Amino acid sequence: MAITEDKPARRLFLVSVPRTASNLLVRILNVQNQPNVVTNEKSGYYFVDPYMGAAHKGYFTKPVSDWTPEEKDEMRSGYQQCLDTLESHSDRARREGKMVFTKEHAFWFANPANLHHTPQSDSDSNSDSPQAQVQAPFALTFPDMYSKPGTTPTFSTHNKTLFPDEYLHTWQFAFLIRHPALTWPSMYRALQGLVKLGKLGDGGANMKAAEEANMTWKWSRELYQWCVEHQQSSAANKPIILDAHDVIHHPEIMLKFCEETGLDKGALQFEWEGGFKLGHLAEPSMDLAVNFMTATLRSSSGIIKDKAPVEVDIDQEAEKWKEEFGSEDGAKLEKAVREAMVDYEYLRERRMRV
Repeated sequence: MAITEDKPARRLFLVSVPRTASNLLVRILNVQNQPNVVTNEKSGYYFVDPYMGAAHKGYFTKPVSDWTPEEKDEMRSGYQQCLDTLESHSDRARREGKMVFTKEHAFWFANPANLHHTPQSDSDSNSDSPQAQVQAPFALTFPDMYSKPGTTPTFSTHNKTLFPDEYLHTWQFAFLIRHPALTWPSMYRALQGLVKLGKLGDGGANMKAAEEANMTWKWSRELYQWCVEHQQSSAANKPIILDAHDVIHHPEIMLKFCEETGLDKGALQFEWEGGFKLGHLAEPSMDLAVNFMTATLRSSSGIIKDKAPVEVDIDQEAEKWKEEFGSEDGAKLEKAVREAMVDYEYLRERRMRV
């Protein structure tokens, strides 16, 4: 049934963290060639620019309360531009009777105030709570269709994003997860690469802040819990969790994923033309950072199962990290992996299964 102009388009929001094989998933879904999907040329990453700019400038190394008014205004303006672009594509989807798709890393659309913010109690679930008040520096303007006249946007306990509950309700969320022992070391290597590219300043505190923001499953778990509490009555908005291990070793799960999200199963692909080499690029610096992070996928011609072992032994992997990164950084990685396992196991237990 076509989507009429007085109703929002169906909206699918894929939440990931770096190095979870999210670009592989998008390639398998063949998002750019999905017949009923509207998205941008990157199949998402609408919110990459504010995050990368702030990470490079060191904004995330300090609490938002220590940001200058100019820094807050810069970020709010950047977020608003990203939101406006996303909503313009959503408008097009609605006019054409299609769905809109985006993929974003979890911290890119989390409210930066929550990075150094102590979570409030479960009773702080109304718009006057401290949880809602931390949204103020980055309060965004949303289309009228996503709110009721005369109402105040709400940010309930598990909503740590830039988006009020009323806006989150308009999306179906899908979460891509991966074992931290595979994800965090890969992310650490990638962050080191971004430092070499000059995208995280000279590293140091900026890299540490990037690790704290991205080497965690807490943002994904918080949003998933929000979905369970607020969207359980709507089948169309049912949250879905995919584990990258299942995507790689049991790709038939993508058929089920398409059935539950409205994507076209006929567009799926499991092989493609390879041949991408990072050295062949001559693109703007921000795109260079994204291309660096996707080089492995873009040089491949299909799913690489060797990068997703069936069994992961953290003790054995930790010894490899200490050898590769040195004792201190290897121990830091091991600590981050073990701390992330509780959230990972929580999400994994609730994942989609074949």
